[in-house]
Formats: sequence, structure tokens, C-alpha cells
Amino acid sequence: MKIVICPNVEQATLLAARVMEDALRQTPDITLGLATGRTMEKVYAALVQAHRDRGLDFSHCQSFNLDEYVGISPSSTQSYRAYMHTHLFSRVNIALSATHVPDGMATDLAARCAGYEKALHACGGVGLQLLGLGENGHIGFNEPFSAFTSRTRVVTLDPATREQNRSMFDDDLAQVPYHAVTMGVGTILDARRIVVLATGAAKARVVADMIEGPLTASISATALQMHANCLVITDEAAATALTRRAFIDHLMQHDAELQGLLS
Repeated sequence: MKIVICPNVEQATLLAARVMEDALRQTPDITLGLATGRTMEKVYAALVQAHRDRGLDFSHCQSFNLDEYVGISPSSTQSYRAYMHTHLFSRVNIALSATHVPDGMATDLAARCAGYEKALHACGGVGLQLLGLGENGHIGFNEPFSAFTSRTRVVTLDPATREQNRSMFDDDLAQVPYHAVTMGVGTILDARRIVVLATGAAKARVVADMIEGPLTASISATALQMHANCLVITDEAAATALTRRAFIDHLMQHDAELQGLLS
């Protein structure tokens, strides 16, 4: 795991977008693993800008989203399919047939989850996975006690997660689903490269847990410590609880890979 602490959320967001842009330019047919949430909106806006201003080409890539609510139609404005259409898919030249979002409306959810795993395998797996970080430490919707070997499946959402997402449902908690389909922790760890973007003071404690804490299924993000090519990007506000800050700063100054990102 390597860590970059940016001065503010804007620079952290632009760095995450630049890593994705560089990966897409180097490997035009890459399979991207995509995340949703307010943290990602500026990342996608920066990628759209790169498409418009610098000709960033999405026509050969595929994408697989991490998760989707159960019982929410793809046509609903509250679905993650709609989110991706609004913030990225409709604004760049990616073929809609190359975009994949879990189907939370399937009559046989278990079969559809297994099919999602097969589709991931058929395309050669995720080349670059973009992740956010939930305040309870989830990645995707892998809530506490998710096995590190878990695959795409239906999960029950933590009450804290439902509370955090109520703003997407007219601030009405009763409208927030209790269940979602998510890539498993094991599925996420299969990605060849992972970029985690976590910003804001509310994420400080869980960022420290993810980077410095013990491996525990209670905080699924700690599994990322086992990944050989994981980059964590934070702003200063999200880095305030780190106890190994001096060494992280040392690495940012002397690690060749990090120097390349920061130059």
C-alpha cells in the first residue's frame, strides 16, 4: 500500500482522475472498476474534461461498477446506473454495451451475481479499480463482517450506511433500501491495481484504521493492506488520525513511484 496526502480535496480528486486517465491512455482496452458517491462526482467531471479537452478515449474500454441497490430500477434517478449515466457514461464515448452495473431488480439475484463474476472473468478482470471509503470502513457495500474471500452477492446494509445515503432519497430514510448487490472483498482484491480516494475529516478515523489498523472483517477496507498494488489518496483533513505520518511524508519525498505521481 502506498499513500499520497494532498493539501486539499480538489488536488486529491484531480490526482485520482489523473491516475485513471494515465491508465486508460496506456491501456485503451482496460477494464475499469468504478465507484459512486459524492466523492467520485469530481473525479468523473475531471475525466469528462479530459475527454473533451485532451481527447481521452473511452471507446475501447469496459467498466464494471461495484454495487447497486436491490429493488431500485435502473431508470430511477436514485439508481447507480442513473448516477453513472449522468456523471460519466452519457458524457464520454464509451459504448453502453461495455458498461456493467449490478442488476438489483433481477428475479434471481444469486444467479445474476454469479453472472456478474463470470462477466468480470470473461473480460480478463479489472485492470484498475476505483474505490471510495465508507465511514464504517466499507469498500463497495461490503459492510462489517464481510469475508475477505467474498464474491458478488446480496448484502444487508448497515444502518449507518442507510443514514449516510438518505440524501439520495429525498432525505427520507424510509425510502433507502435495506439491501444491495455488491462486488465482494475478494472480487475487489482480484483487481490488478486499486486506487482509493478518501477525503474529509469524517473519514479520518477510518482512513487510519484502513492503513494502520489490524486486518479485520469488521472493517472491510483493511483487506486492502494485502493488495500488492494499492494507492490511497487522501486530503489533509482525512489524514489527521494517522500515527505514522512522518514515515508517509518520507515515502512521498523519496519513493520513485510516488515522486512520479507528484511531479
